[in-house]
Amino acid sequence: MSVNATTPKSTVGPMVIIGALFFIFGFVTWINGPLITFVKLAFSLDTYSKAFMVTTAFYMAYFFLALPSSWILERTGMKKGMALGLLVMAVGTFIFGTYATQRNYNISLAGLFVIGSGLSLLQTASNPYISILGPIETAARRISIMGICNKLAGILSPIVISALVFKDVRDLDKRVAEAGSHEAAEAILNEFAAKIYAPYMVMALILVVLAIWVAKSSLPEINASEINAEPVGDASLAREKTSVLQFPHLLLGALCIFLYVGVEVMAGDAIGAYAQGFNIPPEETTVYTSFTLGAMLVGYIIGLFTIPKVMSQGQALKLSAVLGIVFTAGAYLTAGYVSVAFVALLGLSNALMWPAIWPLAIAGLGKFTEKGSALLVMGIAGGAVIPQLFATLKDSYDFQLVFLLLMGVCYLYILYYAASGHTAGKK
Repeated sequence: MSVNATTPKSTVGPMVIIGALFFIFGFVTWINGPLITFVKLAFSLDTYSKAFMVTTAFYMAYFFLALPSSWILERTGMKKGMALGLLVMAVGTFIFGTYATQRNYNISLAGLFVIGSGLSLLQTASNPYISILGPIETAARRISIMGICNKLAGILSPIVISALVFKDVRDLDKRVAEAGSHEAAEAILNEFAAKIYAPYMVMALILVVLAIWVAKSSLPEINASEINAEPVGDASLAREKTSVLQFPHLLLGALCIFLYVGVEVMAGDAIGAYAQGFNIPPEETTVYTSFTLGAMLVGYIIGLFTIPKVMSQGQALKLSAVLGIVFTAGAYLTAGYVSVAFVALLGLSNALMWPAIWPLAIAGLGKFTEKGSALLVMGIAGGAVIPQLFATLKDSYDFQLVFLLLMGVCYLYILYYAASGHTAGKK
């Protein structure tokens, strides 16, 4: 890795700022788990496939906005781009809080799409930024630190939102069913939906303050195209690349990110719907996302102390995929709380995947780093597609079998990428 004047002399200050951003990523992103239960109740949705539009709207924003985000960042630079992303998130948070209170599902989903759009811009900037802030060989360790910030927020957000919104929700369906009139039933649902307003308005305000802080901070600009210029394979061949699509390890990595985010969201956001398949009450399942995120936090801490001293990024990814297969099988072969516990344990197997996949996929992209990062961010759309497949298929087939097949295929591909996919085109 070559280092130039754009590389900061100390990484501590920039990492504190980026760590704060990753905390925000986590808090906003992992609210989606309890939000699935919230919208199903507040909007009287009759199927989980409709409720899972929460994750579909949120994560599809990454697919549509990733490449435009890379163009924006080329013009604004990473620092201003991060500030802009926070402002876009604030707008989306305001929209969702306002229209969810009014029980307008379509515009509420549009608000989630806007939040995802802002996060797309932030992710496109912050992930390569932290990867190339120091040696690419230790990028997984730095991303693990960011993951700890992200997952701490992810543990907190379902607990906070459940305490503020889901208090006294146990008998909501019963009270609606026993309401004397349609108007009375609507009044009960309106009262429940209104509980989401204050938390989202507070989040919008915090996002605006953070945007101003980042814009005025001492966060240095990094020239990703120059710093991440380590040749891939034959040096002359690497210099002759004319398109980001000429890096097989990147394209395979984008698919790996797609499948990884799918299994991460399944373990984190879909765990409530999975648990309710065993007739576990909704008011209990709304905090289950925190259990998954707790397991992920343990995984990030392990990665912090083991990569690259004990194992390489590729070895960590291989071990994670194997654990994912084992825990998925455990969830299928058991039932009730034990099965749900295996789903939560998937957080442990998923923890080191993002920190390992990202640097393996962008290694040596040079001037294509921003566009390569955008392709990887597009892969986050897996969080929209795979959980929606689960929600749709579980209405017709055994939910445990559907979970096993979807997760099994994803983890097998991730294992392939860890074993050999990340070296494609480098020889």
